[in-house]
Amino acid sequence: MKIKKILVSQPKPTSDKSPYFDLAEKYGVEVVFRPFIKVEGLSAKDFRQQKVNIADYTAIIFTAKTAIDHFFRLCEEMRINIPVTMKYFCTSELVANYLQKYIVYRKRKIFAAKTGRLIDLIPAMQKHKTEKFLLAVSDVNNGSEIALLAEHKLSVTAATMYRTVSNDFTEDEPFDYNMLVFFSPPGVESLLKNFPDFKQGDIVIAALGSATAKSVVDSGLRLDIEAPVPEAPSMPAAIDLYLSKNKGKI
Repeated sequence: MKIKKILVSQPKPTSDKSPYFDLAEKYGVEVVFRPFIKVEGLSAKDFRQQKVNIADYTAIIFTAKTAIDHFFRLCEEMRINIPVTMKYFCTSELVANYLQKYIVYRKRKIFAAKTGRLIDLIPAMQKHKTEKFLLAVSDVNNGSEIALLAEHKLSVTAATMYRTVSNDFTEDEPFDYNMLVFFSPPGVESLLKNFPDFKQGDIVIAALGSATAKSVVDSGLRLDIEAPVPEAPSMPAAIDLYLSKNKGKI
């Protein structure tokens, strides 16, 4: 079956330089950006039920830009003034730079890993182990991050600040895709929630990350593309490799 239409379960890129647009042009396919999930922030009332007082903490850990948005939103809603002495620990420089949306970057103490992995942020945290750390997470957090930090003798409290919910399809919304691209387990769960009688057939399924890939397989679906792998370090690269190898066959 020829791949004509690909669903990428992410918001549409703001830049026209996205590699997904390059794939569309290179292979003559239609790429549709349509998230299976969406993020909703916890209300101040719901957040308070966790009995976490943000003002008690001296350092915040961020693993995503979404966490930054909801942390500062909650602080504003609860009228919490963040002191200039607050330290920020981010899993990547991209996440750290996003802090400029809310704070004067050069006047704050900000630490960032270069890899995007929490484990590579630990050395910086250990140098400041007397701080009271708060980790901003979503409701799908499985506790593995806290467990990892505990293994390295770091005392960290996790606070849920936003939740992931299914972005439901409407009855008249067409679902005529030849490839589905997933980026998280909740995305796979949303597919099966929206289409409980889903039959994969010839539809190609791609997954980013081992947890997403496992979710695909555990759901009884066929995993056709996984990223990252040595020969394809990103999802666009993995799709490119698949389409290139199967050119003329599908």
